[in-house]
Amino acid sequence: MAVRFLLAVALALLRPGEASVHEYRGLGFANKGNAFILHAGSEGLYAASPTNATAEDDEDAAAVADAFIRFDKITFRRPEDAVDSVKETSSAKVQVLVFEIEDREMIGGSAYGGQKAICCTSDLAKLGACTEGSVIYRPSQVNPGWPKLFVASFDGSDLIATLLSRTIPITKTGMYNMYFIHCDPSLAGLEIEGKTIWKNPTGYLPGRMAPLKNFFGLMSFAFVILGIYWFYQYMKSWREVLPLQNCITLVITLGMLEMALWYFEYAEFNETGIRPKGITFWAVTFGTIKRTAAEVIVLIVSMGYGVVTPTLGGLTSKVVMLGGTFFLATETLELVENLGAVNDLSGKARLFLVYPVAILDAAFVVWIFISLAKTIGKLQARRLMAKLEIYRKFAIALIVSVLVSVGWIGYEIYFKSTDVFNERWQYAWIIPAFWHVLSFSLLCVICYLWAPSQNSMRFAYDASEFFDRKDNLSLIRPAPSASKNGWSLSSTPDDKATKNVNTETSFDGDDEENKRE
Repeated sequence: MAVRFLLAVALALLRPGEASVHEYRGLGFANKGNAFILHAGSEGLYAASPTNATAEDDEDAAAVADAFIRFDKITFRRPEDAVDSVKETSSAKVQVLVFEIEDREMIGGSAYGGQKAICCTSDLAKLGACTEGSVIYRPSQVNPGWPKLFVASFDGSDLIATLLSRTIPITKTGMYNMYFIHCDPSLAGLEIEGKTIWKNPTGYLPGRMAPLKNFFGLMSFAFVILGIYWFYQYMKSWREVLPLQNCITLVITLGMLEMALWYFEYAEFNETGIRPKGITFWAVTFGTIKRTAAEVIVLIVSMGYGVVTPTLGGLTSKVVMLGGTFFLATETLELVENLGAVNDLSGKARLFLVYPVAILDAAFVVWIFISLAKTIGKLQARRLMAKLEIYRKFAIALIVSVLVSVGWIGYEIYFKSTDVFNERWQYAWIIPAFWHVLSFSLLCVICYLWAPSQNSMRFAYDASEFFDRKDNLSLIRPAPSASKNGWSLSSTPDDKATKNVNTETSFDGDDEENKRE
């Protein structure tokens, strides 16, 4: 697990991150059907303001556009050995296709109802539908001027083809896709270098991530309010603070740091278009530490640590092991997801990282509820009503959070399974935001139930409350019983008989024993 964690950190820090500045270097074209395709990017873009996108010419409109896609120094290089077989008069070309997701049916075609092709075939060319060797597309009926197709050509034996720098203004809100495509098998081994820049009216944040910037700002403010309340209570009753309350203080502090780092990370990303990997790394790490600490705290509270038992005993090493493994698995997943590019993880690769986190999370939940049931049972048996009441409220909060989590997971699966083409990208930010809100809400409940106060110590472990009733009886010396002749008989052979004058004292001892019972 540790080796996989270190490898994930190294790979995530070295490769291009998710950004609105998409850099291309060392990427290859994949053969799909009769075309060779490289996915250059997909992002949700909001439309530019109407006053900035009224020019007829793309370059003039782009000069003042709030939202655009820009090509910057993109070149294609073919292998030298591929040039030897090319005639001086021939010309190969690479085409760049940009379209909004609603126009996906406008891409490709087929002759006589056969298999759909991306590149124009000889049969389609004979029908006059397209030019052989070109990408097939039809103009959109709802979005005039789209899809857009640009060409970079190799003239004769040239090794390099350059795509002219240009800017495409965005006049309609949507999910935009870009593909580099060539239809010539002689261009096998083609290499690409350069970048494209995607911008929204409010900055370089991708459209599906843009709302999270304000969300993390609000969450930072919420943690500050919670922190002020908690630290005020903490300082008022610092002499009565329990170890558990110190752990809660740690979680609140980590939460404030995490939310602040995420806000500054998104703000920097929005300004530059490139993800600041240093801030992202620490935001992920603080978040993972907070999540792990919160899971462990809920577990040890459920075990009754500091309330029912003064220590965890032999379970301490198991709790530490589960917490450490959970931290490594979660940190690996979060680093790869947040520092890697959008297309770095395939479905199977991501599942490889998600499964360990899900299994460990489930282990925490099961262990928490088993321990909570045992703790409540002990409190009921001892009739410790104040402690029992607080644990019942805690159990209700946990049950509600688990039920809500299961329901939200079901909705998330439905959302993603029914939105294959990311057409609902404007609402995608709600899914990660919900988990932050849920964990914050549970933290607020815990802070309310275990808030520092002058009476905090009444919830602390007290050995006298858990002194076993049978042990109490065995430690009380049995009182002697009076006989008919005025003498009392001892309960043990070694005890001497006492006079009747002591009988009154013996009865007082019985009364004291009854009181203890």
